[in-house]
Amino acid sequence: MANYALRVPESLFAYARQVAEEEQVSMNQFFVTAIAEKVSALKTEAYVRERQARGDLAAFDAWLAASPDAPAAAGDALDD
Repeated sequence: MANYALRVPESLFAYARQVAEEEQVSMNQFFVTAIAEKVSALKTEAYVRERQARGDLAAFDAWLAASPDAPAAAGDALDD
């Protein structure tokens, strides 16, 4: 496990301490969880952008055109 000295403004640190106490977790666990959440959000954004770049609107339109024009199944209809 790695160590990293982190400089945090006093006001932010006090708020983080308060939240950690409310959640009944250590400050270390709070910071690690916060970092993990941010990393996850950034990785998800990168994944979605990569998938978007591979998307083919013409192929999607062709797929939609090939779909049968049938009424919605019971329970799937939109309320007007």
